[in-house]
Amino acid sequence: MREIVLDTETTGLDPYQGHRLIEVGCIELLNRIPSGQTFHRYINPERDVPAEAFAIHGLAGEFLKDKPRFYEVADELIAFIGDAPLVAHNASFDLGFINAELERAGQAAIGRDRLVDTLLLARRKHPGSPNRLDDLCARYGIDNSRRVKHGALLDAEILAEVYLELIGGRQAQLILVESGSDSAAARTGPVRPRPIALPSRLTGADRVAHTDLRASLGNHAIWDEYLPTGSDAFAAEAAAASA
Repeated sequence: MREIVLDTETTGLDPYQGHRLIEVGCIELLNRIPSGQTFHRYINPERDVPAEAFAIHGLAGEFLKDKPRFYEVADELIAFIGDAPLVAHNASFDLGFINAELERAGQAAIGRDRLVDTLLLARRKHPGSPNRLDDLCARYGIDNSRRVKHGALLDAEILAEVYLELIGGRQAQLILVESGSDSAAARTGPVRPRPIALPSRLTGADRVAHTDLRASLGNHAIWDEYLPTGSDAFAAEAAAASA
C-alpha cells in the first residue's frame, strides 16, 4: 500500500484571492512505513510574500525569486504523487492550493476523494482537545524541536509519525500473525519429514548433565513427558555416551 504524506507553505490563506504556493514537501509511505523517497521544492510565487506569512515559514520573496515556477515542477510532483492517497493536516487547504496551481498550469485537478485528513482523524479520536500538529506531537511524544518555523518537508516528516499514531500503525506493525483461521495453515503448508535426520548437537557430557538435572527434580519431572522412549532409555544413552 502506497500513501503520500504532504504539506505546503503559501503566501496566504486563499488561492483565489491571489495567494500562491511557495513550498511543497512529500513523504512516501509503503505499508505505513516511510520508504525514504521524498519530493521537495521551493516555488517562485511570482508575487510578494506578506509579512504575516513570512513570520510563519520564514520564506522571503528574495529567497524565492530564483526558484522554479510551479508549472516547471508540476509534472515531477504529479509523477511522485501518482494515484496514491494523500495524507495532510487540514487537507482541503493544501489541496486547494495545489489544485489552483494545477489549474494555472493547465493540468487536471486532484480529486478530494483521495484525501486523508489527519485533522479530522485527530478530532474524532480526541474530541474537544487541541489538535494542531504541535499539540499532537506533544500528545504522542514525537520530537518536533526542529520545528522553529513551518517547513513543508519537515512538517510532512513529522505528520507521517503523527498519522501512524492516529491510525494505530505503530502497534499494528507489531502483529506478526495474520488474523483468520486459515492464515497460518495457508502459509506453512504440510510438514514433511527430512529424508535424512539431522545429527544430534548434544555431546555426551550434555546428556549426562541433563540426566543429573532431571534426577534432582524428583519422580515427576516434566522432561519425562517429552521423552517417548522413557527416561530410563535417555539415562542409558547418557551413560553409554559417557563411558
